[in-house]
Amino acid sequence: MKLKLNRPLCFFDLETTGVNVTNDRIVEIAVLKLHPDGTKEDKIWRVNPECPIPAEASAVHGIYDADVADEPNFKSLSKTIYSFIKNADLAGYNSDRFDIPLLAEEMLRAEIDFDMAHFKTVDVQTIFHKMEQRTLTAALKFYCDEELVDAHSAMADTQATHDVLMAQLERYESLEADVDSLNVFTTRKKSADFAGFIVFNKEGEECFSFGKHKGKTVEHILEKEPGYFGWLLNADFPMYTKKILTAIRLRKLNT
Repeated sequence: MKLKLNRPLCFFDLETTGVNVTNDRIVEIAVLKLHPDGTKEDKIWRVNPECPIPAEASAVHGIYDADVADEPNFKSLSKTIYSFIKNADLAGYNSDRFDIPLLAEEMLRAEIDFDMAHFKTVDVQTIFHKMEQRTLTAALKFYCDEELVDAHSAMADTQATHDVLMAQLERYESLEADVDSLNVFTTRKKSADFAGFIVFNKEGEECFSFGKHKGKTVEHILEKEPGYFGWLLNADFPMYTKKILTAIRLRKLNT
């Protein structure tokens, strides 16, 4: 195994009710846990989203309301899932922009104090796009000469993501085979909240990336316009974004 690990790396994939990080829900999660000694564990959970699965989502992943009607909701599973991944880093395909933010939302709704400061991440799609510019199906064919069977099945996509990363490490000598280096290489834009509403400037300060205060530091705005914090908490922003904003505000109050 070329990949050097100091702690486990969890490859994972979500099937969901849609693509809205704030409002959509998980219906299936698959995790392939790769340990530093090369051993692997895999887990898959079906989840009752407690809302109808839109037909267009079912058409993609093949999971329908009846398939999850008797499954537990995410809150019931949250402690088990978190326990499985909490001492590991995370890897996925387009995970930085979708899977991780949505997982964070589900964890926070379940009252799990999910903090991305505890994880390093590797987005395999970013490696592929920087090197070849293709899709996961094409990536598996390109790197592994394999066909992706059951695409959009959580475990099939998770296994494919694992296989593609291992093949990428073999193909590209310039890629360093450790999570710290891969984390840096696959980070598109450094943000504090994953959704990208709060980004870092050159000085490492958290700034708003949107609206009338775009480019201004969060600390400065929350100090000058206290009411803006209340508006942000009541607006339709991801819960993880609100968690980061609250932490910045508390940090400022305690200085």
